[in-house]
Amino acid sequence: MTYAVALRLDQGIVFAADTRTNAGVDNISRFRKLHYWNKPGDRSLVLLTAGNLAVTQSVVSVLNEQLEAEPDPKRPTLFTVSSMYRAARLIGSAVRDIRDVDGPALEASAGFAASFILGGQIGNEPPRLFQIYAEGNFIEATDDTPYLQIGEHKYGKPILDRVTQSSMRLGEAAKLILLSFDSTMRSNLSVGMPIDLLVYETGSLDIRQVRRIDNDDEYFRRLSKAWSDALRGSVERMEEFQV
Repeated sequence: MTYAVALRLDQGIVFAADTRTNAGVDNISRFRKLHYWNKPGDRSLVLLTAGNLAVTQSVVSVLNEQLEAEPDPKRPTLFTVSSMYRAARLIGSAVRDIRDVDGPALEASAGFAASFILGGQIGNEPPRLFQIYAEGNFIEATDDTPYLQIGEHKYGKPILDRVTQSSMRLGEAAKLILLSFDSTMRSNLSVGMPIDLLVYETGSLDIRQVRRIDNDDEYFRRLSKAWSDALRGSVERMEEFQV
């Protein structure tokens, strides 16, 4: 399983995904689930993946092959589409293409499970954020719901629901996302370090901040301890239930 999340803010978008995959308790591996394509001054696109690793890797491979092929006005790529909406449609089409090939065999066994979060900015349009489903259709984040999650999201959702605001600073949002991961990893062994974190700043049209958070990351360790201490202190200060 995996956990991936992105917050769309006034100042930009913060993305994060874990790297753990497992096919049983004795078969655990690490694979990158945060991918990005960058054309400085023109566009920056980030894709988070969850679900069947063979499916998600195939989708990413299709997108990369499109970029490497000879230019063809009739065959759009992530570097030629005119908007983030069109980029989401392009990825949805790639998902359906993979489903046409591998779907019947997968449906007969484990099922065709894949989901994606696409975010970024193209040209002068504002940054946008989409969640793309296994069927290839998608939804877009809004001011009412400025964040999207895929994978094992239920443990990290409560803190995002309570704290997320579009006006947050990017550093605040990165901190909040890491706390969301800390809560998830404490309750679900299928999500684990390292965590890939990417911060995109509105209007930059460039990806400048990508970081991998490992087990020995000092900031994450301090953050996890401070969060645990703050929760314990808050519970202790609350009025007891009378019995």
